[in-house]
Amino acid sequence: MASPLISFFTGLGSRRTVDAVTPARTLADVVLAPQTRRTLEQALAQVRNHHLIFNRWGLGERHTSGRGLAFNFAGQPGTGKTICAEAIAYELGLKLLVVNYAEAESMWFGETPKNIVATFRAAAEQNAVLLFDEADAIAMRRSSGAGLPHERESNLTVNVLLRELESFNGIVIFATNLAANFDPAFERRIRAHVLFEIPGPQERARIWELQIHPKKTPLATDVDFRVLGERYAVSGGDIKNAVLKAAALAAAQPGSDLAKRIKQQDFESAMDEVLAAKTVMQQSLFADTRIAAADAVNARAMEPLWRSAVFAALALAGIALITAFVAVALALMH
Repeated sequence: MASPLISFFTGLGSRRTVDAVTPARTLADVVLAPQTRRTLEQALAQVRNHHLIFNRWGLGERHTSGRGLAFNFAGQPGTGKTICAEAIAYELGLKLLVVNYAEAESMWFGETPKNIVATFRAAAEQNAVLLFDEADAIAMRRSSGAGLPHERESNLTVNVLLRELESFNGIVIFATNLAANFDPAFERRIRAHVLFEIPGPQERARIWELQIHPKKTPLATDVDFRVLGERYAVSGGDIKNAVLKAAALAAAQPGSDLAKRIKQQDFESAMDEVLAAKTVMQQSLFADTRIAAADAVNARAMEPLWRSAVFAALALAGIALITAFVAVALALMH
């Protein structure tokens, strides 16, 4: 049976948790909101000027630790965080190591801190950019109590990660949908925060267009990507899903394949379906939250009543016990 660390890096276990990616996509392949692109280019400039700052300008002699570059890519799902991490690795001519921490933790409970150390060692040996996907799972706020075993391990994992960031001289990218869950200690160690926002109408129209093969995808004459971009304020991931659904709708229509075309109505129906699915998920989530909140409120409201009932029961039990003693005493006297 393969050891946890061998499985962790080679995928010999039931699930692959670290993927070595040879980057193929560039920043030119990504459509981003203007502010997101500017912040991303500033982060890339820090990488390119790292040697100048720490070697030629001598700051490396003053700052022996914390010389690595850690970036936080935060934003809604489907806004391009993972693709941009690949694009940065491509721009630098480096390999990309992608870590899905949630799977790594679930596979090897108790070995997580060791796996973190091994991950950074592998990135240093391969001179690779290290990407932690779903990073809020590893960089979560530490618990002050840490009484339970999983809480102690979680705190230890965060401590190990902070220590590795201090000593690592490479590039680390955290991608997250929940940056608010990060432990505050990461704020100082992260060199730049890049917020991935929902693209504007022009960017969305461009994303719609890029999802289509320019020569092979059959489109009807009524397709207008500009209208779609203005109508639906969604992420690139949502647009991708809608395009695939629209293609499935068009392909399912009767008739010969050569006559089939993807129509504007197909794209609109597909996007409506994508948005409806998101609404269902949000309703389920918020409904559960409201139920939990209501239960908590009801429990707090009932607490005084329960306490009164307990005290009354204890008082009655005491009276009954005293009455029993008195009855026994009277019986013995007679």
